[in-house]
Amino acid sequence: MNIVLYPKPKINIGLRVTARRSDGYHDIETLFYQVENWREDILEIIEADSVSMNYFGTPFELPGGDIEKELCIKAYRLLQRDFGLPPVGIYLCKNIPVGAGMGGGSSDAAWTLRGLNELFRLGLTDGHLADYAARLGSDCPFFIYNRPMYGSGRGEILTPCSSPAVTRLQERYSIKVIAPGIHVSTAEAYASLTPDPTGRGLRNLLDTLPVEEWKDRIVNDFEGPVFARYPELARLKQSLYDEGAVYASMSGSGSAVYGIFAIR
Repeated sequence: MNIVLYPKPKINIGLRVTARRSDGYHDIETLFYQVENWREDILEIIEADSVSMNYFGTPFELPGGDIEKELCIKAYRLLQRDFGLPPVGIYLCKNIPVGAGMGGGSSDAAWTLRGLNELFRLGLTDGHLADYAARLGSDCPFFIYNRPMYGSGRGEILTPCSSPAVTRLQERYSIKVIAPGIHVSTAEAYASLTPDPTGRGLRNLLDTLPVEEWKDRIVNDFEGPVFARYPELARLKQSLYDEGAVYASMSGSGSAVYGIFAIR
């Protein structure tokens, strides 16, 4: 038996870091938004004689070369322990850039859970899968649902987005993403940031402001420290405005930037 899936990337529309938590994480507010018709990873899961992980596409290295540290294998182990799954071979073609703030690794892990659920007919609901995904990474649960979601807490607390502006975004705008190939460490980005408790309220802004009024009001707190270190990213963002974007931003902790353009 086998299954082939196509994990998709996300962008963050607004990202406020409001507090440093006692568990070492940070409280955030953001809108997770899936990017369609862009680079997707290709994930195949095959029932096999032994557990294996095989990579293609964009190269990346695991710490110590240990596949047990790979998120897709961690996702498999979670369900294996609870449901006695047989061994599988996982084949992953990486197209989503690594270290770009687009959640490629988290998407792969979440789609692994989804694929195993379907392949072995486990009958898990999205809610159950999201609970497993939250044990793998803060933004993993979003990729179980694949629709716009407000994220809070570490990013794992999700609320469906019913914003009229976001509905219009899906219908009347296109999104251009630029991934410049700069690897930004999420840990280093957080370390260089001072949380701002006054940043709460992103959801209210997105619920009430039309897309055309997002510029300079829907902000990503990481842009300050990351742009200071990589000024070329600030120039890329400005180039999107120069092209006519109604809104442009960096996604997550970078380095991808995107622009939102009205469809003419």
